[in-house]
Amino acid sequence: MDLIIRNAKLRDKQILMDIAIKDEKIVDIGPNLNYSAKNEIDAKGKLTIPAFIDPHIHLDKVNIVDVVRPNKSGTLMEAIEIIWEKKANYTTDDIVKRAKEVVEMAVKNGTTRIRTHVDVDTIGGLKPLEGVLELKRKCEHLVDIQIVAFPQEGIIKNPGCEELLREAMRMGADLIGGMPANEFSPEDSRKHVKIVFDIAEEFDADIDMHVDETDDPFYRTLEMVADETIKRSYFKRVTAGHTCALAAYDDHYAEYVMEKVKKAEINMITNPATNLMLQGRLDKQPKRRGITRVKELIERGINVSFGQDCIKDTFYPFGSADLLQVALITAHAAHMSLPHEIEEVFNMPTYNAAKILRLSDYGLEAGKRADIVVIDAENIKDAIRLTPPRLFVIRKGKIIAKTEMRSEILV
Repeated sequence: MDLIIRNAKLRDKQILMDIAIKDEKIVDIGPNLNYSAKNEIDAKGKLTIPAFIDPHIHLDKVNIVDVVRPNKSGTLMEAIEIIWEKKANYTTDDIVKRAKEVVEMAVKNGTTRIRTHVDVDTIGGLKPLEGVLELKRKCEHLVDIQIVAFPQEGIIKNPGCEELLREAMRMGADLIGGMPANEFSPEDSRKHVKIVFDIAEEFDADIDMHVDETDDPFYRTLEMVADETIKRSYFKRVTAGHTCALAAYDDHYAEYVMEKVKKAEINMITNPATNLMLQGRLDKQPKRRGITRVKELIERGINVSFGQDCIKDTFYPFGSADLLQVALITAHAAHMSLPHEIEEVFNMPTYNAAKILRLSDYGLEAGKRADIVVIDAENIKDAIRLTPPRLFVIRKGKIIAKTEMRSEILV
């Protein structure tokens, strides 16, 4: 073998297991495996899981909060406006430098696959994409990056964006994104959705849209996305992020829309760190929570994950590219504290995210790609509660990061 992990605590096993790895794949899992290896790790009974996946982040925007004016209102729209000047003056080197810091942080925290949205519009043109494509090349030894061409400024209201999106796909973007609520009217939002699906079909690409990132129940673009998915039979290939307005709908309409989402087999991504900060910001008490109906979606069998979304940008001044931190925030925001709910929170950045990225080689079983994390905890509840060090991070059977920490009482 190339590598063996000894004495690993797996989520679904009572006894400690060994994991044998060769040629980038898991070959065997079992107690006391009788293999020799070039390299061995003793997990010492610590939680061992398939590596984390971040299905929603904006790597072109990270780490800009200290070089732009402050977001005085703390709102989504002001955050977007502040970025305009910065985006118009992006350079490839600047994007790579800022985003590489985040990628390396994510890897140390156990993430080996990332899906990033990248702005494509007439303000920054294709410069954000050029920067993230260069980042992808520079970090290919550490992480797999999927790129979503994202029209944050709208399509109809930003003439020229539609052709830029097509050029972005030709340049190497993997998915087509959207933000249909950011148009002047519901009619334009419907046109936006149709254009996104047209481009997706043209390039045989999956779709990942920002949908209804607002507390305003007037915004109804999630239903538009679901209808278009069903009409074009684009099942399992569409993801809707944020969907905050779903929580603002009355229960009758929310039920109606969630049933359409289920029928369309749309994946859902909540981004609670950012949306708890942005949504409900100007409310008097009681303040709205700002995140989608996570538990109700899960109860209907809809695939739900979460993402880091933002790190030190105009939308969100915090973030550490640690999906266990986001898991802790999600558990609080969505009231997920029961044993089976904690299990589902842990599924979100692992198996649920793998479904969104449509990964066939993901998991902790023989034949799957050896992307594995050893966490300094004995169970998933403690992993979420303590957000402890990731002792070893393995990608394609190779140790790419490790953390050693010591803390003690001295008196």
